Amino acid sequence: MTAPRDPALAEVLDLLRAWTPIRSVAGDRDGLARMATALSDWLVRELGATLVPGAAAADPPIVHARLDIGAPRTVVLYNMYDVMPADPAGWSVDPFTGGEAELPELGPAFLGRGAENNKGPLAGMLVAARRLLQAGRLGVNLEILVEGQEESGSGALRRYLAADPCPAGPADAVLFPSLCEYGGGPPRIYLGFKGIATGEIRVEGGAWGGPAAAIHSSNAPWIANPAWRLVSTLAAIAGGDTGTIGTIALDAEARAITARLAEQFDPEAELRFRRAQRYAVDGTAEERLAAVLATASLNLSILRTDPPEGRAVTPHTAAAGFELRLPPGLHPDVVLDDIRGRLHGLSDGVAIDLIDAYSGCRFPETAVGVAELAATYRDLGAEPQIWPWAIGSAPGSAFAPIAPAFLIGGLGRGGNAHGIDEFVTLDGLSRFLRSIEGWLLGLASLPDTPGRET
Repeated sequence: MTAPRDPALAEVLDLLRAWTPIRSVAGDRDGLARMATALSDWLVRELGATLVPGAAAADPPIVHARLDIGAPRTVVLYNMYDVMPADPAGWSVDPFTGGEAELPELGPAFLGRGAENNKGPLAGMLVAARRLLQAGRLGVNLEILVEGQEESGSGALRRYLAADPCPAGPADAVLFPSLCEYGGGPPRIYLGFKGIATGEIRVEGGAWGGPAAAIHSSNAPWIANPAWRLVSTLAAIAGGDTGTIGTIALDAEARAITARLAEQFDPEAELRFRRAQRYAVDGTAEERLAAVLATASLNLSILRTDPPEGRAVTPHTAAAGFELRLPPGLHPDVVLDDIRGRLHGLSDGVAIDLIDAYSGCRFPETAVGVAELAATYRDLGAEPQIWPWAIGSAPGSAFAPIAPAFLIGGLGRGGNAHGIDEFVTLDGLSRFLRSIEGWLLGLASLPDTPGRET
């Protein structure tokens, strides 16, 4: 006999089934607008929240809702409704239909685009808030901010929050509810995020003596190839296999947290999580952690030539798409200026086009919300890993005018984000719900404590 399903989990799955078919991917204006409308309608109908005027006019629309219950503390719940594109080829279910499946060694799961990143956590976040509200246990005012551009830089949200006066806050803390048992490991608490700059490094042949149009490669001895000049340019910017631009010195707090983290860190498990065979840097766990935290790295995600295909052809343009990830404290403009300064005699014909950028952020372990998240994990039987900041990027710096801390948090196991058969386990969703409820309850019961960052 099948055990009855947890009613809260059933509510989350109902939302996932309703929202997975909405193709809220970059460039699909109709899909993004439909998802924003579905969210707005739910917040008004199910929470009795008030929509903040002007947010929906952003492109793509921002969903900004406010629930003021007269509590002494206010919490911002941030999330995203955009997802990555998906081709049905190779999936066990249609990615934009979704469905339940039994996964080997993981058990029952929901599969679909956005199941892990981030429609599953978004649905769980909202159900957790509604359950506490209906039970009379919410205890904090809520500002809910959900954007449709997180996968492509959060530009609309950053502009929205940069307005004077800021349309959100002030608040005690910001939480980005997500499944933080990465790869099935201990749940993580990040005390900040790296910044990011995205763009393209491009070499135009006609601008420095190369071909203005594609020509036969027999001319290679006397007509320069933009692809070779691009290779020389990239080598001048960063050496080695990791694209290291530079590093920062970890301060005393970051060093202490990193040393503590290294005692819990499993390098081999991390390799499996990252789907890699080996590390590109040697050293102890602490040395490898310090390296990834402190490094500014230029990742090359796209290499192309124009024309894109052709044998025995010297192209007229060569380009590299990049993501530059920066530790907190390094401003993208400063690092990009440094990169341009490394080109020396190669600068003719080389263009560095910036698409978007934002700085990293960090906050102390004493900030409101950090201890409450750790306590919630422990109450549910999980010991957290605390990192000085994430090695990935999130628009936490945009929330600096609102609250002193921007946390990402939540129990639960998911996987294959951006890939085939993206999933969230049903057990993970249940634990995620309990962890978000626990964090909100912890904030509601928090007294004013001297020495805490508020």
